[in-house]
Formats: sequence, C-alpha cells, structure tokens
Amino acid sequence: MKVVLPPLLIVDDEKNMRASLETVMQDEGYDVSSAESAELALELVGQNAYFMVITDARLGGMSGYEFLKEMAKRHPDLPVLMITAYATPKLAVEAIKSGAIDYLAKPFAPEELLHAVSRCAERYQLIQENQALKNATMPQFGLDRIIGQSEGITQVKDLIATVAKTHATVLILGESGTGKELIAGAIHALSDRREASYTRINCAAIPDQLLESELFGHEKGAFTGAIRSKSGRMQEADGGTVFLDEIGDMSRPLQAKLLRFLEDGTFTRVGGNTELKVDVRLIAATNRDIVSAIRNHQFREDLFHRLNVVQFTPPALRERGEDTLILAKHFLEHFSASMGKAIQGFSPAATEVLQAHHWPGNVRELRNAIERSVILETTDHIQPSSLPNFKVESQLGSSEANENLSQGTYQEQMHFHERQIFLRKLSDHDFQLESTAKALDLPLHELQYRLHQLRINLSQAPDTPES
Repeated sequence: MKVVLPPLLIVDDEKNMRASLETVMQDEGYDVSSAESAELALELVGQNAYFMVITDARLGGMSGYEFLKEMAKRHPDLPVLMITAYATPKLAVEAIKSGAIDYLAKPFAPEELLHAVSRCAERYQLIQENQALKNATMPQFGLDRIIGQSEGITQVKDLIATVAKTHATVLILGESGTGKELIAGAIHALSDRREASYTRINCAAIPDQLLESELFGHEKGAFTGAIRSKSGRMQEADGGTVFLDEIGDMSRPLQAKLLRFLEDGTFTRVGGNTELKVDVRLIAATNRDIVSAIRNHQFREDLFHRLNVVQFTPPALRERGEDTLILAKHFLEHFSASMGKAIQGFSPAATEVLQAHHWPGNVRELRNAIERSVILETTDHIQPSSLPNFKVESQLGSSEANENLSQGTYQEQMHFHERQIFLRKLSDHDFQLESTAKALDLPLHELQYRLHQLRINLSQAPDTPES
C-alpha cells in the first residue's frame, strides 16, 4: 500500500531561510508550504493537512515556543521540529516539553534535517497504513447499511439519527436476525465517539466465569492461569462505545456488577481492590423475552430499567412488507458481484416464494437463502428450484410465532393460524393453486378468495394451467 504524503509546513519569518529550506525539501521530493508567522501557520494547519511542521524558535509576534504549546493543544498528533540559532540545553528541554518532536541547532548539516524529516514521513505513513488496515478489518456501519423502506424500519432509522447524538444507554430488543448489531453500529458511527473504540462482546459466547474478566479485567493471581494483570474491554474502550450482545444470557451476579458500572462508570478488576473509572457508552441487545426473564428471576429488573433509557425494537422481516424483495435484490447484487455471476433478478415464481415465506430467521435467513440461490442458479434469473424449500424453517417459525401470539386476541390468533395453514400447504405443493385446493378439499375459487382475504399475493405467479 502506497501512502501519498501531504505537504510539510515551514514556519520562519526570514524569507531567505524559508526559501533555503523549501529548496532542500523540494529537492528530496517533498511537497512544501510555508508561513512567515506562527499566527499564519496556525491558520494554515487548521485548514490543510500536513505530515509535519518545521519552525524557527524566534519569530516575530508569537514565538516558536508559544507556537509549540498552541500546536500541542490544537493538533497534538502533528509532529513539530524546532530549529534555532541560540541553542542551549535549557532551551532544548523547553522545546521538547512544549511538544517538539526534535530540536536542531544552527548551523546543522542538511543530512541531520533530512533524517528528522524522513522519520516523520515514515511515522505518518505507518499511522495511515495501520488505520487503513483497521478500517479494512472492521465492518463499516451507518444508516445506509440498514436496508428497507417500510414504516417500521424508517422509524428505526429516524430514532437512530436522534439518539446517536446523545450519550444515552440503549437497549435493543427483537428476534434473532433483525439487525440489532447494525443498529448498535450505526448509533456509534453517528455519535461523537465514532473516532474512538467500538467494542462488541457476545455475552452468550464467553463462559460465565470468564466474562467478568473479559469485561472488567483481572489482577495477577486472581484465579488459576492469571499470570499477569489484564485490562478489561471496558477499560480499553474508554471514550468509546461497548455493545453487549445477548445480554439476557449474563449471570445475575455479573448483572449486579454491570448495574454498578452503569451508575457512575466505576468498577474493580477481578481480584483487585482499586476502583477504576471510564467513560463508556453502553448499548445492550437480546433476543430473549426480557419480561419473561425478569418474571422468572433470570434478569434483574433494576438492570433492565437502567439499560432501557432508549429502547429499539426492530420489526421482524415478515412485518416489513416489500422490504423482503428490496433486501433480496440487495443481497442478489452483492453475491452475484462477489461470485462473478450475471444474474439479473428473480423469476415471478421465485418472487412469490420469497413473499410467501414468513422468514423466522429474519434478514439473516434471507441473506443465507439468496447466497445459496446465487451459488446454485445456472440461468440469468433466480428460479424457485435454487431457493431452499423452507419446510424445516416453516416448522421452526410457526412454533416461535405461536409463543409470541399467545397473548393475542381471538381474531388475531385465528387470522395468524389460518394464514400459516395456507402458506404451509402452498409450500408443500410448490405454490400450485389447483393441487393445493385439492389437498385442502376446497373449491379453487374459495381458495383464491381466502388467499386474497389473508393477503397472500400470488398475482405474479407464472401462467400455468394450475395457477
């Protein structure tokens, strides 16, 4: 990876010295800008990118030492090299304390200056390369990653844009695969903490006895294998955001410690007595029925209220209408490009299969289904034969949905169960109306009427005798 260097800035009130330094640097291939005063230099640095600054110690107006102190306040990561004709050990120490990366006394050999500039150039390139590698390995988050136009998903996006600007704790509830991690990432990406650390921890993936150490760290000898002290993820994320996924699986003792942490940001490491404090924004998520978990004493009610400052409940895919097809097309474009296939879209029959399935695994299940279809498809449009048959998925989803509807009204539950009966039969008979009607022992016109009443749309099915 080749990193293009921005210019370096020379600050000197002597015109001849500026010209001399510019010539030396340009002969070495550096792009150079110059300023005749510290005041102008501060203005330029605020407007443009530089990889380093070279300044004289004695300047008209603001001195080089005052300039160093201002640079340390405003641009602490930009290296400044000081040169002076009045070198003393005391002044050298003052320059370094004020923030200079190096200090050269006149007269100096050109090689000394070039060596110092070269070190700053290498430093800049390493920082840029490391940042590029970090960006490449970290997923990119933002509102544009949340695909969909339905009312429910639009409300989620609007709430993200509002909440991200605050430091409020967030709780995300919803079924698995609805995009809880995308919501958390978008909140961080739009917040004023976006340049700081974004740490994700899956509470269900780490054994309970190790999760406390992972979060808060431990002292040497705190437990078997703790051969040295270790900082926790909370401490490492100071100034940033921590996303705790599957927080419903956290043990009650650790919930108590997390509750205390949420009170004022303080904690102690495992095996330690020293109280530490950090500034971390916490976002938590779970796909569990949190009310049921509280009633069964599996989750602390006081922790729920502490986390539940702002609550997100992303809708299930089956509740998002045309978003299913929008997402399917998005995934189709992605996987077609990555696999080098020229698949243009979905056949009408495949579109009906996608619309009829109730997607118990939500967006994650849809993504996997489209990836499979792109792998298997040999034509320029996805056919139903390339999609999963969804028979196992339908059984899983129906039991889960039954539990969710247990509190619904009689009419709501009857509507839901009737819809599931027709969807399952249609799936079993490849969405052919005549054979489905025969299996249900219904006249064809009555089946068509019931499908219309239940909003099961088969209007785009291919023209076959059965359809």
